[in-house]
Amino acid sequence: MEPGRAGWLLLLLLLPALGAAAPGEFDPYRVLGVGRSSSQADIKKAYKRLAREWHPDKNKDPGAEDKFIQISKAYEILSNEEKRANFDRYGDAGESQGFSQQQHRQFHRFHDGFYFDESFFHFPFNSERRDTSDEKYLLHFSHYINEIVPDSFKKPYLIKITSDWCFSCIHIEPVWKEVAQELEALGAGIGVVHAGYERRLAHHLGAHSTPTLLGLINGKITFFHNAVIRENLWQFVENLLPGNLVEKITDKNYLRFLSDWRKDNKPHVLLFDHMPIVPLLYKLTAFAYRDYLSFGYVYVGLRGTEELSSQYNINVYTPTMMVFKEHIDRPADVVQAREMKKQLIDDFLSQNKFLMVARLTSQRLFQELCPVKKSHRQRKYCVVLLTGEGEKFAEAYEAFLTFAVANTKDTLKFVYIYSDRQPEFANTLLMDEEKYHGRSAVVILERRNNAGKVAYKALEEAWQGSKEDSFILLDLLDQLRTDPGLLSSETVVPDLNDELAPMFLIRWFYSTLDYISDCWDSLFHSNWREMMPLLSLLFSALFILFGTVIVQAFSDSSDTRDAPPSGKEETAAKTEKNDTSFSKESNSRIPKKGFVEVTELTDINYTSNLVRLRPGHMNVVLILSNSTKTPLLQKFALEVYTFTGSSSLHFSFLSLDKHREWLEYLLEFAQDAAPIPNQYDKHFLERDYTGYVLALNGHKKYFCLFKPHRSGDEGGTLGSCEDYNALQHAEARGKSSCSPGSRSIKNKLHKLSFWMERLLEGSLQRFYIPSWPTLD
Repeated sequence: MEPGRAGWLLLLLLLPALGAAAPGEFDPYRVLGVGRSSSQADIKKAYKRLAREWHPDKNKDPGAEDKFIQISKAYEILSNEEKRANFDRYGDAGESQGFSQQQHRQFHRFHDGFYFDESFFHFPFNSERRDTSDEKYLLHFSHYINEIVPDSFKKPYLIKITSDWCFSCIHIEPVWKEVAQELEALGAGIGVVHAGYERRLAHHLGAHSTPTLLGLINGKITFFHNAVIRENLWQFVENLLPGNLVEKITDKNYLRFLSDWRKDNKPHVLLFDHMPIVPLLYKLTAFAYRDYLSFGYVYVGLRGTEELSSQYNINVYTPTMMVFKEHIDRPADVVQAREMKKQLIDDFLSQNKFLMVARLTSQRLFQELCPVKKSHRQRKYCVVLLTGEGEKFAEAYEAFLTFAVANTKDTLKFVYIYSDRQPEFANTLLMDEEKYHGRSAVVILERRNNAGKVAYKALEEAWQGSKEDSFILLDLLDQLRTDPGLLSSETVVPDLNDELAPMFLIRWFYSTLDYISDCWDSLFHSNWREMMPLLSLLFSALFILFGTVIVQAFSDSSDTRDAPPSGKEETAAKTEKNDTSFSKESNSRIPKKGFVEVTELTDINYTSNLVRLRPGHMNVVLILSNSTKTPLLQKFALEVYTFTGSSSLHFSFLSLDKHREWLEYLLEFAQDAAPIPNQYDKHFLERDYTGYVLALNGHKKYFCLFKPHRSGDEGGTLGSCEDYNALQHAEARGKSSCSPGSRSIKNKLHKLSFWMERLLEGSLQRFYIPSWPTLD
């Protein structure tokens, strides 16, 4: 036999032996430290304990990452009954289509002696061979929630969910690399989620398979459903952006576009280019700066733009960007380049975010234009014109604008306010003096802190825009440069109203459109897992409707067979029925004073009161124990009584003695707000969660957390028994406890009403969970 043929036969004989030896070396039971007869609850507890101990972010041991990977892999096998059964029978989870890491290392050492090319046995889906180009884009749950989601209001994100042993992930890798590099250079965000190591984040994003591509913008997730090619991915990111970011500008509408600076209170930017469609770079830039600037695009090759190009002397062969402020006949700044780069555009726009004299239309704008001083060397002064609208005040404004344009000092910012739109702010600075009524005034101020404290000085006389007024203001500013004590008056100004905020009905209309669009998209792409709650609600409603109709039909038919009552009996019955229905209606619409309906959350009503709670509804749950039930419920009723008029709020309480494990699982998702101790700590069962309040949104799968105040907190004596008894009917409630112990327990819910106000405002931190746990 030839030597070469003998070597091949030996290789073929050894391959099964190598393949059979490797699976037994990875034992998920040994990794998690559990027995083969362990229940899923035991496996889950062991995984949570080990994951906390070996997570790379907390454990600095060099081998922590490898150990954490083994723990995750072991839990993935044992938490799936099918994979666990396969491992118990065959020593393999049934999912390795190629060699494991240990097999690959053994076989690599084996075939080195035969001088085979390494690429012949290279499996790129192996985690050891995983491409490192995605490492800089890897996302973790806390990083995603705290940084990526807020940043998605400035730029869209393209996110890939991948995993080991994923053949399709390898197939799309070349296209993904190319598109990720191109989009990142344009200003889009890129993210990668490894489902094996970040299962919580993958479930939160709704990824049930790999690979999955999705877009994130304004905190909203959109799934990619087309073929993974470069053109489709570019179009997907472009479709994420709003359609009205950039306006097409021609000779017919450029004057109207540039003249809108007064209405929008923003500079207007024009990009002149020879591309027929708006470049994606420009759209991404417009999205990032949409709060500060308005954007227009001029296709210089289009007929109907000759006048515009001639007006501003545009070079049609070189992309040109112009920013216009108060004067539309000439640009305030210009930049030209053969190839517009993101960094060049950012530098140009960041220097032109505001008008020469911007109108203060919101508190955010006031804070940006008039920052709080950080040191004596970084003093910033705001010169504020308090004026009105209309031709009567036009001369005073124009004179103030001319004065501001001539200013060359970086320490001064010139702004103006319409006094009739911000009356509280204006009256605080002008002290409601008679000489300023119906006239303009100028105030020089310096913000001292974020609470509204300012030092200021107003011009003695009203501002009329004369040369004398300009000289007086110039003299004051010169004195201020050498003597900061010139601002001798101090006051606290109220926050400015947001004048440009959309009306409630408009916000509601757009939110409804987004919700309908999401439902239609999920239904169109057969995303049944996401649509199951909605379909279940729909079929339940139809069942109840038709069931009621059928029952009513049989009831009517049976009633017609009975003999009609006499006239007197019929009149008496109607009277009694009307009285009864009126009393029931009155009781249901007008709650008894001081009465709050609080139901216990149990395994019987858990699904209806939380899991299948209607969209927009929330269940506010008080955590209590048997010993603290009475005083906590009394204080809870007192704090939430003023919010019982909202039909979208439901109030419940949960027994800590019965459902501690359910609460601990939920609080794990709010570890930043309420650190959870190691559940195997000897003090684990002693942790006191009484007085915690959770606002649970069953439909969107998130909750807000209220932590009780300590007994030594300020104002802890409020909400005592006397306050509560004043609200309650003594004869209905009986004698209440006013012992020191009950008073300290009640103090845990101090300031709960303020927390409820923030809950209704939507300003509380939200903690999202992948799914609601069962309430055993």
